[in-house]
This record gives sequence, structure tokens and C-alpha cells, in this order.
Amino acid sequence: MPAAPPTTPQAKRGGASVAPEAKRGVALFALAIGAFGIGTTEFVIMGLLPEVATDFGVSIPSAGLLISGYALGVVVGAPLLTAIGSKVSRKTVLVALMGVFIAGNLVSALAPSYGVLMTGRIVAALSHGAFFGVGSVVAASLVPKAKQASAIALMFTGLTVANVFGVPGGTALGQQFGWRSTFWAVTALGVVGLLGIVFLVPRQSTSEGPGLRSELAVFKDLQVWLALAMTALGFAGVFASFTYIAPMMTEVAGFSPGAVTWLLVLFGGGLVVGNLLGGKAADRSLMPSLYVILALLAVVLAAFVFTAYGRVTSAVTIAAFGAAGFATVAPLQKRVMDKAKGAPALASAANIAAFNLGNAVGAYLGGLTIEHGLGYTAPNWVGAALAASGLAVALISGLLDRRPTAASARPQTPSTRSSGSSRSARLTGRTSSAPSGTATPE
Repeated sequence: MPAAPPTTPQAKRGGASVAPEAKRGVALFALAIGAFGIGTTEFVIMGLLPEVATDFGVSIPSAGLLISGYALGVVVGAPLLTAIGSKVSRKTVLVALMGVFIAGNLVSALAPSYGVLMTGRIVAALSHGAFFGVGSVVAASLVPKAKQASAIALMFTGLTVANVFGVPGGTALGQQFGWRSTFWAVTALGVVGLLGIVFLVPRQSTSEGPGLRSELAVFKDLQVWLALAMTALGFAGVFASFTYIAPMMTEVAGFSPGAVTWLLVLFGGGLVVGNLLGGKAADRSLMPSLYVILALLAVVLAAFVFTAYGRVTSAVTIAAFGAAGFATVAPLQKRVMDKAKGAPALASAANIAAFNLGNAVGAYLGGLTIEHGLGYTAPNWVGAALAASGLAVALISGLLDRRPTAASARPQTPSTRSSGSSRSARLTGRTSSAPSGTATPE
């Protein structure tokens, strides 16, 4: 049935129910704080592996499984927790997810053994995919349709800024005061994010949820699977190279180990810029933006094979790599949401799982080239090939968009045009591509 007209002082522009102007910025900021905490806890463990391994008496490779365990938790938790919360207000889901995130990091900070630390990491990871999936839908619902990709990008800015400040800062804190101090700090960030969501994110109507059956039904659409494949392949390309950036820079470019931290900050700066530019480009023209960005990513990675041998050229390429890599995030997320046709939450969360699946696959394939003696620049070739594969899938998906449907291919008589118009008018509330639900201030 058509959506009821808003009774609160908000406008409905471009097909989306939007929050009042004054509420949007603070609501997106609250979502970005949660994203910052989640991004920090995901990646900061990489810089603390020696301290964790020494504390628990395990090897560095065993400590490294804490990264794999987190990734597995994201892949499992994204669709599972989103499905469980499919009948609950999205704001309530976000609050619950931040509670899970806080609990997982609290367990990690107090962990008396390696096994308990792994459990804490997995618990925290369960909230990751669902938070970004549901949060993307909420962010898009706050603004007009023409600005939805930019709103998603603003939420993901928390994740990109985490790579610039959160991860280096958390690593320095853990090295100075012990690795547990980092998890205490991330727990505190989670509390701040939780309070921000409670007080700053507008409440959305409890009738917004399309139900689990409708959420699952979108996976019958080939275009949804093609969108997920674009995400997995694109980010497999990013992590095929990025996973081995440290040895590439020290062994090939000739940087000192201490310089790697600053190179990662440079990479993080590229992430922030690329994320925001990608969102704005997607708002103007989604699929053409994806074609250009994925092609640019493939070109940058191919060039990195050669530029890695010079310090200046490798530093410039790292910044461009970060920008091209994260410029894909908002467009890919928006593409999945558009193709989910009114039930975007589960598909959006599945896309976050696809990001992490791509991370794992890309790192594995890049590592194979090093194991087979092809050198530390060889993962860049793998990354370029994976990004090009993502571009090929995007082109196929774009061609399918242009394919006429059976209904549109039938010639229309004046009577069928008239009945079709009236039917469209009756179904307007259900067929809007904007995320369902009406945002109302608390």
C-alpha cells in the first residue's frame, strides 16, 4: 500500500524520505563515529601482532589468525544479524549492533588467553557487516535520492579516517601501554558511537521493514549477484596488492621499516579523498562512474609493478592506489541497494561480506605469486587482473540494464497506457528505489 504522508516537518524530495536539514549532518556524523571505531578494531591488530604473540606465547602466524577470525566473523555476521533484525526498526538494530561491538572489544581487552581473545574478535566482527549494511540504508534514507551515494560515502568516511588516524594511533598506544590499552580505547569509541546513534540518528518507523522473505527474495535477481561480484572482485584487487605493501616498500622501493607507517598514512589520505569523490561521482552517474573507477584501479595497479622501484614514484602511486581503491565503495554499495528493489538491508549487508570475501581471496592470490618466487611486485599484476575482471562484470551488468523487459517491449495502446499510468500512480509508494522507511526526529 502507498506510504503514508509524513506528519513531521520534513520533505520528501527525489523519491526519498529525508530528515530535516539540521538533523542530517549530525546523524551522518554519528554513523561515521561508529564506522571509525569498527574500522580501527578491524585493522589495528596488524600492528600489535608481536605484542599479542609474546603475551600469550604463540607464534606470529598464530597471532595472525586473529585477522582471519575477524574476517570470518564479518562474512557470517553480516547476513545473519541483518536477517535477525529484519522486523525491527533500523535505528534499534544499529544500537544493538554497537552493543555487540562494545561487548566483543571488552572481552578482547580482558582476555586471559589467546582463545578468549579470538572469541572477542569474532564477537566484535559479527556487528561489522550488519552495521555498515544497515547503516548504508539509514544514511541513504536521510537525504534526497540524488545525494544518497554521497551520504553513504560520508558514513564510510569513518572507516577511511580510521586508517589514517585510528590504526596508527591505536598501534602506538598499544606499543606504549600494552595491547590491551588499544582495545580499551576502542571500547570507549564504541560507547561514544552508541550514544551518538541513540541521540542523533532520527527514529525510523517500525513499519519500515519489508520482512525477511522480501529481503531474501531480492537474491533471485541476477543483477544483485552481479553487483556482489563487482564488489568481491574489485576489493580482491585492492587487497591482493595492499596486503604485501610493507615488504614491497622495504624490499623493492628501499624504504626503511619506520617509513612504512607514513606511507600507510599517505594511503589512508588517498582513501578519504577517493571515498568522497566516488560518492559524488556516483550521485551524478552511477554505472559510468563504476566503469571509470574500476578501470582506473586496474591501471594504477598495473603501473605499480613498475613504479614500486622508485621512492617518489611508489609514494605517489600509493596515494593514487588508495584513492582509486576506495572510490569504488559508495558506488558499489549504492548499486546493490538500487538492485534490491525496496528491500535493501540484507543485500547491503551481503555486500559488506563480499568486500571481506574479496579481501581474503585477494590476499591469498597475491601471496601465491610471492610463494612461487615471482617477487614482491607480482601481487600488483594479480590485483590489476582482478580489478579488470570486476570491470568486465560491471560492463555486463550495465548491458543488462539496457535490455528491454517483456512489458516494455510490448506495443502499448492508448488504453494500456492509461491503465499503466493509473497503476503506476497507485504503486508509487512501493516502487520507489529509495530505501523504505520514514525518518522522524526523536
